[in-house]
Amino acid sequence: MIRVISSSTPVANLPRAYMMRAADALASATATYAIPLLVLVTTGSTALTGVAFLLEWSPRLAAFAFAGSLVDRWGAGRVFRVSNLVRTVMVVLAGAVLLALPSSGSMTTCVVLAFGAISGLLAEISFVAVETLGAEVSRRMGGTAHHVQSTQTGIDQGALLVGPLLGGLLLLAGPAVLLAVVALLALAAAATASGDAGNTVHQPVSSSLLTGWETLRHTPALAWLVGGLAASNLTTGVLQAAAPITVIHHFHYSTASVGSVWSAAAVVSMAAVWASRRAIDRFGIWPVGAVGAGVATAACLATALAPSFTAYTVSVAVVMAGEGVMTVVLRTLRSRLIPVRAFGSTLSVTIVLVLLPLPLAGALVAIFPVAAISHVLLACAVLQGLALGTCFAGLRRHRIACEPPSPRVPVLHEEPVQAADAL
Repeated sequence: MIRVISSSTPVANLPRAYMMRAADALASATATYAIPLLVLVTTGSTALTGVAFLLEWSPRLAAFAFAGSLVDRWGAGRVFRVSNLVRTVMVVLAGAVLLALPSSGSMTTCVVLAFGAISGLLAEISFVAVETLGAEVSRRMGGTAHHVQSTQTGIDQGALLVGPLLGGLLLLAGPAVLLAVVALLALAAAATASGDAGNTVHQPVSSSLLTGWETLRHTPALAWLVGGLAASNLTTGVLQAAAPITVIHHFHYSTASVGSVWSAAAVVSMAAVWASRRAIDRFGIWPVGAVGAGVATAACLATALAPSFTAYTVSVAVVMAGEGVMTVVLRTLRSRLIPVRAFGSTLSVTIVLVLLPLPLAGALVAIFPVAAISHVLLACAVLQGLALGTCFAGLRRHRIACEPPSPRVPVLHEEPVQAADAL
């Protein structure tokens, strides 16, 4: 079945796609950064803080075993709506239970850890769906696909700006208030996606992680980039998991300061993402990605050696700026190089590989004492530099595939698509 669109469809779909992504990203960012902080505040245990990070990310990886297949089978819009509605119900139930429990204790900790695991799983299912929808829109923009991807990355960075700070402030009012806001954001995301879903056509496709793996194997440019970013994420994961410990126990700042570190980093990262859009137009996608990788690696080394809270905050901001640039590069290549058919399963494989080091990062923070965290981060930063250097050396052999095609007018007839049933 062929879907017929007008040349204005991509532009018309952009506002809805951006609104969906904003609500979903803010709900996920608020929960992701608030849950380990909540565990640290209620238990005072740095080991449990690392465990919280581990338990939050492990189900996220498990979600990708079936999230892509769900998207290919049922449509990205439908999967996005259902996952956010289920997340709303789960958050409300967790908030009700916490209201009946004391503010600290083993039972409260177990509820928080369980909620973190379930929330992480649902967040990644909705992310696969909304990323598929965004790739569908950007693909139709031809040579300006990176403009759409930079905007979507900017939305994610904006969520990182507001989410941690919002989570830290809401936590001062109590866990129930924090969970209520997350529930409202998830509900808003589901409602935004429910508009004209019935006006588009979805063709079910049988797919699995094996389908996505075979596609990735035959796309060497994307495979090199995914491998490099997977190694880079180990360092970023250690940095994120150890942030509450570093800020509170090493620099002796408040819990609100943890959120301010990531909010400041998001501001710098948003500026870098905005600049990458224009830099790619001028220099091409490979040089911009290589510069972003070099900046992120150098900043990670500086973070491990930071002598003060101010130096630490600046270094984290530069790390996230480099990560933001590389994210634009990855998403642009994904939307361009992955075939439309069974896009969800291939997307899931790339995300699994990129996120796989994050549970390991949480385990490292849980295992090592506070005094050794900076040494762990330093070792990870050295590994990151070696991995990204190898990645972009290999990627250079496929520079032609990395460069954007000539700008074109969106076509009137396309191959079957299974991603845009919510737009």
